[in-house]
Amino acid sequence: MIENRPFATALAHCVLILGVLIVAFPIYYTFVASTLSTPEILRPPLPLVPGDQFAGNYGQALFGGVGRIGGVGVWTLLFNTFVMAMGIALGKIVISLLSAFAIVFFRFPFRIAFFWLIFMTLMLPVEVRILPTYKVMVDLGLIDTYAGLILPLVASATATLLFRQFFLTIPGELVEAARVDAAGPMRFFRDILLPLSKTNIAALFVILFIYGWTQYLWPLLVTNDNSMNTIVIGLRKMISFADADTPWNLVMVTAILAIVPPVLVVVLMQRWFVKGLVESEK
Repeated sequence: MIENRPFATALAHCVLILGVLIVAFPIYYTFVASTLSTPEILRPPLPLVPGDQFAGNYGQALFGGVGRIGGVGVWTLLFNTFVMAMGIALGKIVISLLSAFAIVFFRFPFRIAFFWLIFMTLMLPVEVRILPTYKVMVDLGLIDTYAGLILPLVASATATLLFRQFFLTIPGELVEAARVDAAGPMRFFRDILLPLSKTNIAALFVILFIYGWTQYLWPLLVTNDNSMNTIVIGLRKMISFADADTPWNLVMVTAILAIVPPVLVVVLMQRWFVKGLVESEK
């Protein structure tokens, strides 16, 4: 039985609307600033309505190039970041799926020890192993390359653990049925495990894509060429210690453009993301 409480419902809606306004207002304010010129931004108070420089600012940022990042357009930074985020997300999912599959469904010596070795890497983030990893990238000639941006961040103990725990819930009868039907390991993986894991994969993809999109330290070290910078690095380079030397209109444009792809990924995959977090399809 659902009780009808108009006051409680109205209060809940008011709290939700207030929360949305608190979260969305800084983004709206940034968008307004992205449609103004730099003198208008530096001259208080900043207006609350968009200006008339939308086409000029966004066109210059995307295709005209920004002086403080070597004349590279923000479009190039967005492309680099997208390639890095997609490579990290897909690479982590593929490697984690295969490693969890091997640990759960194959019997080989020291398989539990190997799992715990993988699990222990959770205590070794990139910051801890940054120097040896950077030296390996230099020795392999992967500085200023997409492979150098992606490969050191591909392995994921967290995703391996999550997939392992999910695979352990697969009924043994399903494995036996696949064996009776003469399904080999890879066919069992492709036709049974992958369809059952699709919501988990979707949830992890959203998390890992945003993880890759917001990376700062590793791209800062492994890219020297401005044309290989990611959007976060480019945004940081555009900001000077002196306000007058910073193209604030282009900074605001870059900040808005940096927000759009992760938001689109979350919005488009929201249903799968929620199902992957709260449900287990078997």
